[in-house]
Amino acid sequence: MLGGTAEARALAAELTERGVPVVSSLAGRVATPRLPAGEVRLGGFGGPDGLAAWLTEAKIGALVDATHPFAAKMTASAVEAAERTGTPLLTLRRPGWREGPEDDWRRVPSLEAAAALLAAPMRVFLTTGRRSLPVFTGLPGVWLLARSVDPPESPVPDHVHVLLARGPYTVEGELALIREHRLDMLVTKDSGGTMTTPKLDAARRSGLPVIMVDRPPPPPGLRQVDTVRAAADWAQG
Repeated sequence: MLGGTAEARALAAELTERGVPVVSSLAGRVATPRLPAGEVRLGGFGGPDGLAAWLTEAKIGALVDATHPFAAKMTASAVEAAERTGTPLLTLRRPGWREGPEDDWRRVPSLEAAAALLAAPMRVFLTTGRRSLPVFTGLPGVWLLARSVDPPESPVPDHVHVLLARGPYTVEGELALIREHRLDMLVTKDSGGTMTTPKLDAARRSGLPVIMVDRPPPPPGLRQVDTVRAAADWAQG
C-alpha cells in the first residue's frame, strides 16, 4: 500500500486485523510520520521503474494507492507500475469537501491560480503545504500565516510567519488564529477528510473567504473507492 494518510493507516489496521499481510510504503517527506500497523517501508521508489521492480521483487499480489489526493505523480507511477507488472490496483480517496450555503469559496484549478487572486494588503492563512510556499512568498504586500507539519526547506521572507502544527485541529483553535493574526483569507487544497475541516468551519463562522484549490484529475480508467471498508474488502477478496 502506498500510504501516508489517515485512510491508509486505518486500512492497514483493518487489513492486519483481518489477517491480510500488508506492507505500507511511506515517501518519507514528513520527518516524524505516524506509522501504520504491519510492515512499513520508508523512502521513494525512484519513479514507476523502481516501483515496478519492487512490486516484482516483493511478490506483491495487489496494490492500493492510498496517498494524498494531490499526490498526482505518485498515482501516475502506481498506474504505470501496475500495468507493467499486471498487479491489480485500487485507489482509496476520501471524498472532497463541498461548499455549503453559508460558505464563501472561490474554486481554482492550481496553486498558481490561487496566488493570482491574492493582492495587498491581504493577510492570508495558507494551508497548502510547505512545498507550495515559493508560489506565494513573492506576492507584494501579502502577509502569510503558513501552517505545515515540517519547516520549509529554505528560509522564508519576513512577511511569512511559519506555524508548525499537526492536526487534528479544533474550530475554537482555528478561530483564535484568525482573530490573533487578523486574517482575511484562507487558501487551502481540497484534501477532504475530517482532520482539517475545523479551518473551514472557522472560516464560515468568521465570514472568511476561502480559495479552494481543486484536486488534480485522476488518470482515466482508475478503479477508485472512498471508504476503508470497500478498500479492505477488495484487498481481501
